[in-house]
Amino acid sequence: MAVLRPVSRWPKSALWGESSNFIRHYHSSLPLSRPIFSLWQSQLTSARRLLVTGPVLIRHRYQGPSLIRLQSTAPDGHTTYFPAEPAQIQQEKPHRFSFFTLAFFLAVLGFGCFTISFTMAFRPAMKVLQDWTSPPTDEETLLLYEPDPDSFAASANQYIQSHPLVQHLRKQEHLIESRPHMKIPPKLRPNNLTGGTLIGDTKIATPPLTFVTADGSEYVSITYLGPDLCGHPGIVHGGLLATLLDEGLARCCFPALPNKVGVTANLNLNYRKPCMAGQYVVLRAQTTKVEGRKAWVKGWIETMPAPELMGEDGKVVDEGKGPVVLVEADALFIEPKNAAMMPRIDSTQSNSAVDLQKKRRQSEAEAVAKKMEQVEEQQVQA
Repeated sequence: MAVLRPVSRWPKSALWGESSNFIRHYHSSLPLSRPIFSLWQSQLTSARRLLVTGPVLIRHRYQGPSLIRLQSTAPDGHTTYFPAEPAQIQQEKPHRFSFFTLAFFLAVLGFGCFTISFTMAFRPAMKVLQDWTSPPTDEETLLLYEPDPDSFAASANQYIQSHPLVQHLRKQEHLIESRPHMKIPPKLRPNNLTGGTLIGDTKIATPPLTFVTADGSEYVSITYLGPDLCGHPGIVHGGLLATLLDEGLARCCFPALPNKVGVTANLNLNYRKPCMAGQYVVLRAQTTKVEGRKAWVKGWIETMPAPELMGEDGKVVDEGKGPVVLVEADALFIEPKNAAMMPRIDSTQSNSAVDLQKKRRQSEAEAVAKKMEQVEEQQVQA
């Protein structure tokens, strides 16, 4: 009996005699009637022509035994069906991924999704971390604070900037001007007590304006205390004054410590006079002793005299109307052992910032001298 092979071209010996024997042998097993078989015999020539042009084997199911469809690629070709045994048909197996291929694909997909999600979720945190590890210099903090022009903070800031005491402190070359609270990243300021929570027109109107020496021996801070900071009606809470002294004394001694940062180990206070709300106050501090990682500091908070009571030298003209000491304090600060790993937000500025500030003061002094010369020339001409 002839065997039907799935090849592109069959031998010519299998195209004529064996084809008719093949059909006669299987016609009894086909679920077809005699007329259909006669029709197949009449189309034998077409079937042979299909074999010559190259058959394409496709498995079909026809309510019984499997059939083989021979389809010609010629334009006038016919389609003829032949029975086939199951063993003669090569079934196509579905393509399946191996376990390791599937596991690798899922791992890559999961890692990609995790990377994208992590980047989107922690991008703001990365910005805060960058601002924390690279804070602005003291010179830059003076430019970062811009109050609302229509707010009380703007008028309070203008009052402080134009006060004779501030003008006198700016002329001291050994003092470095800054706003330390502006070094805190903007995202973290609302969670900072004196740099965000207590900042407001009726609280601490403006971030304190500070002046400190490069060696940490002297510190001066000026701020406004509003009516919403009271304990008793009209009197600023003593705990707030203690907080201001704690920060002020710490910032005073930071430059004297090896790594420019420390924590409070001891703080003693003596309240002298009630601090009335709605006034400007001056915090002064001095570092008295430094031993390794330890620094001892003393300081006090006093009232700020009115501008008309002060002279060009920064001192009160009438000694009877001088500043009043409200509270005194002395403290011990210790630098942590891991201070070298801590960020430098509370430390003083770099040497480049000091140079910039000296240049700014020098340019201001030159501008004042030039203006004085112009005034003298005008007087001479008159």
